[in-house]
This record gives sequence, structure tokens and C-alpha cells, in this order.
Amino acid sequence: MSDLKDLMNTLVRRRLGGEALGEMTRLSAGASQEIWRFGVVKDGKETPFILRRAPGGDRVSVSAIGPEIEAQLIKTAATVGVPVPEVPWVLTPEDGVGRGFIMTCVQGETLGGRIVKSPELAHARTFLARQCGQILARIHTMDPAAFPTLARLTPADQVARLKETHQAAAWPRPVFDLAFRWLETNCPPPPKHPKLVHGDFRNGNLMIGPDGVRAVLDWEIAYVADPMADLGWLCTNCWRFGVLDKPVGGFGEREDLWAGYEAAGGAPVNREHAKFWEVFGSLRWGVMCAGMKESFRTVDPSVERAVIARRSSENEIDLLRLLAA
Repeated sequence: MSDLKDLMNTLVRRRLGGEALGEMTRLSAGASQEIWRFGVVKDGKETPFILRRAPGGDRVSVSAIGPEIEAQLIKTAATVGVPVPEVPWVLTPEDGVGRGFIMTCVQGETLGGRIVKSPELAHARTFLARQCGQILARIHTMDPAAFPTLARLTPADQVARLKETHQAAAWPRPVFDLAFRWLETNCPPPPKHPKLVHGDFRNGNLMIGPDGVRAVLDWEIAYVADPMADLGWLCTNCWRFGVLDKPVGGFGEREDLWAGYEAAGGAPVNREHAKFWEVFGSLRWGVMCAGMKESFRTVDPSVERAVIARRSSENEIDLLRLLAA
């Protein structure tokens, strides 16, 4: 920790125009990245920033796009009207801090349980679903050609990849097997116009204030595919944080999400395809949760990994409800 602070003190002066490093604290948020809040002291004033860094400085998951591309995505998203933090610096080897980037600190709430229940956000919840649809429509205008290293996936590709991950765990989960059969039977064709997909647009990765969405965070698994995947992921039960009767993030209705998306220029939403991506999203989270067990036992024995791993059983219940509907 002291070594990292020394390196950050140098970075603050060389890269951010500060006089010294202020208070630096690792935040609990971020299951796959290190998130640090730190201050930049200048002219007697301390301004907060965020360091988003690969675990240990250099461990980047094979499923992640890498912090350098993530930073580029955030910068590009800002140009099409997506609310995001500013990225004043992307780490270089000369900085000695590892792989990552610096963001401005956007104030607001990211904890899903508070977003769906806080009295201070009651008014925001009346329009959040529509606003999320509008933001997703803007994200889907980003040019995939500008990001040639992102994976290009059809719906069938995504199902096959997820199934391969599930089978590699060699752990029997009959409900997951049932869901895979349903997905394979109901898989939509490849989209005529694949879009750049955020990949993890959900309650918990959005900075929310009384005025609505202030920043879209965590772009580390973006890819190019069917844009409906983003809308379905936002509607999965795991991101409702106990408010089951509000399918969009625990704060809104599907029809409002879809209306906002279409009004902002997004393609008309096919309701059957929307259900496919909601089922896929629930299964995807279940497989991801189950996979946390191996990470906990090997490279990252954190409490957060262990807690997420045990939630795979919740997804089996979610999937049975969805398939029965």
C-alpha cells in the first residue's frame, strides 16, 4: 500500500497537475477490478478522483477487454451523449502503477438496494427506466469499427460460449441444463446490424442521483452483438434487488424502457427476443456466480467472491419462474 501511494503521489504531480496526493482509500465496490478513491491536492484544495486498476496491477481476466480499451470506450461514449466520468489519464508502464486509468469522481449512489428503496431517489425512479432506454440507444450508436479488438458474437455464439463455461465447471445443475435447451430452441437469428454492446448495463453499474443517471460505469466486457442483449440484462431478476414487481432494475417497467429506447432512435423491440435475452441474462449471471467459486479458491480469496458464488442457487429459482411464464 505504501509503495502504491508513493507511485500515485508521483503520478498526481506528473500527470494530473497536482501538488500532492491527498487521502487514498480502496473502495469495496468492484468484484473484478481494484477501485481506489484518491485526492489531488492543488492550491490548498483537494479534488477527488478514481483509480480503476487491474487486480494487483496486471491481472486482466481473459473475458475482459483490458483497461486501455475500456478507457477509450468511456471517452467515445461521452461524444454520443452518454453520461460517463471524464478520463484524464490512462496509465502507462512509465507510471509504475500497473494497468488502469484515472476517472473523475462522479457523486451519487451505485448500491442497487439503495437505488430501489431510497426516499431521496423516489422521483428519479419514476423516469429511470425510460432514461436507461434512451442511454442504451445512444450507446448503440457507437461505431463498432472503432474497436476492432472487441469480440463479434451472434446470439448462438453467446449461448455456446456460456454453455462451454458451464460444462467446464463439471458440476451438475439440472436447471441450468433446462435453460440452455430453452435458449437453443428459442435463439433469435444474428442481427442484421450488430451494435457495440456495453455488456454489463444494470442497476449497480449506474451512478444515480435525484436527477437520474449521472454516469454509466464498468465497460470492461463490451462486445459487438445483438443490442437487445443490453436491454435484457438490465431486466434480469438479480438486478432488481428485492423489488421483483419492477422488472427494469427494480425501479421501472419494461414498456417504459422499450419506449425510451425506441424514441431515442433504437430499433423496435421484438418482445419475444426481449424475453430470450432476459432468460439468457439470468442464466449468464448464474454461470458467472458459480464460476466465482474457483476464483475464490485460487487467485482471489475475497469475501465478495465467496458471497457471489453462493448466489447461483438463486438464479435457478429465477430461471424456473421465467421459463414457466
